[in-house]
Amino acid sequence: MLHRALLRQVTAHCCSSHSRQCIRSFRVSSCCLDDVRVRFAPSPTGYLHLGGLRTALYNFLFAKANNGKFILRIEDTDQSRLVPQASERLEEMLVWAKIPPDESPEVGGPVGPYMQSQRLPLYQEYVKKLLENGTAYNCYCSSRRLNWLRSDAIRRNEVPRYDNRCRHLSQNQIKEQELKGNESCIRFKLGAVKEPIEDLIYGSLANTVAEQEGDPVIMKADGFPTYHFANVVDDHLMGITHVLRGVEWQVSTSKHLQLYRAFGWNPPVIGHLPLILNRDGSKLSKRQGDVHIEHYRAQGYAAEAILNFVTDIGGGFEGRDSRHLLSVEELIERFDVSRITKNSCRLDMEKLYHYNQLSLHKCLEDPSELKVLLAQLRDLLRKTYGERLWSSTAQERVLSTDYLTQVLEWSKVRITCLQDLLHPDVSYVWVVPDQLPVSGLPAMPCSHVTVLRRVEDLIASSTDSFTKENIARLVKNVGKEYKLKTPVIMKLMRMSVSGLTEGPPVGEMLAVLGKEATLERIRHAVWLIQSNN
Repeated sequence: MLHRALLRQVTAHCCSSHSRQCIRSFRVSSCCLDDVRVRFAPSPTGYLHLGGLRTALYNFLFAKANNGKFILRIEDTDQSRLVPQASERLEEMLVWAKIPPDESPEVGGPVGPYMQSQRLPLYQEYVKKLLENGTAYNCYCSSRRLNWLRSDAIRRNEVPRYDNRCRHLSQNQIKEQELKGNESCIRFKLGAVKEPIEDLIYGSLANTVAEQEGDPVIMKADGFPTYHFANVVDDHLMGITHVLRGVEWQVSTSKHLQLYRAFGWNPPVIGHLPLILNRDGSKLSKRQGDVHIEHYRAQGYAAEAILNFVTDIGGGFEGRDSRHLLSVEELIERFDVSRITKNSCRLDMEKLYHYNQLSLHKCLEDPSELKVLLAQLRDLLRKTYGERLWSSTAQERVLSTDYLTQVLEWSKVRITCLQDLLHPDVSYVWVVPDQLPVSGLPAMPCSHVTVLRRVEDLIASSTDSFTKENIARLVKNVGKEYKLKTPVIMKLMRMSVSGLTEGPPVGEMLAVLGKEATLERIRHAVWLIQSNN
């Protein structure tokens, strides 16, 4: 009863005079935004990628900017392409990205189920209405005939299309097919509609679908609906008032509007988002592992950084300043659908790195977010280095809040994500080097061990604060004492504490490690050199 009552309310809203005015003009105004309902309707065929996230995000922003509802619907009618657990991962990624649905397969809601495979009886009920009013028909054409039509069109350099043969079958011919037990699909009769399509983002568009395509299948022989049919039925029954989807669906809009007309329903306001392209101009693909949202999360990118990256390239905001990271709340407040760009946008990954660096800076300034960041870093370090983190007394401080915070502050202008701190060139910050390339140590008139022990003694006895300036001064003084050029002794110290021949200034390296860890590294280097002799 609750389901049907809400359905009547939503349907009544869609048929109100204000809504009809909104549908005619395709302009967003306060009179038709009282009960905004939008949806993100992906197929569970793999990971959520940047293009899908952009669609979900802009629907979410539009809904929240107008006090509406954001619905997640899983379109799983193509059973041959389903990936196990993909629908659960899609919803998990939306929650992680801070754009959780108000209604979904997991959350539930008053107009569910929210998975199309669980709505098959509804589609059967509504396809009968089209058969009864004469806007749909059974098609008995075999796969062999359809393949022949396709091959013949390609041979003549024409776009393949169905020739609508079964639309004109007589009642006797239909009975003959039924008696033979031939299976059939159901097709929708496309009409030669001349009026243009009004797109919320692109404006008025030509409508020539009937001239370019044959009658589309709306119900397959296996009893599953096609995207076009299920999409229209579900949007109506779920009270969807506005649809924002990828521009690749723009060519299908005319079919959808004709289906609405065949049912006698008012359509939602429809707008299409421009393509997102790779930097080289090629189209994004789900098979690209580096555009999956789970990939970015695993690499240590923050949700807000990804959201800012996606909205930066897609438009929809006035006076956007890329020097500042916007929170989800700020994105909602500033969102303006009229400012969404119509042109295809190319990915500039440098912007993602930039926004994630801003996110790191923001986390360091917020105690609650810093706590989460430190937990993520600890987890990464444990997975990467394991027991090596506890190889000595000095190493026990590596996972401490003070040390991790110190490293993050030092590295915040050097890294763009937490994974950067796991690069081999930075491993010395976390663990004692396993080996020292003794053969690569700089040549000097005295022994390396003598110099290192002198540096060790001076550091141990010094009462000065362990800053990069004081460290650099101390090391240079040892160099003068043994008549060594500054680059020579600096290279010796860098290799001794990190095993690297190149890296940050020695003073910085030692200051980050701290006094006790530096002394331990020097003693360890002495041991390695002596062991090699």
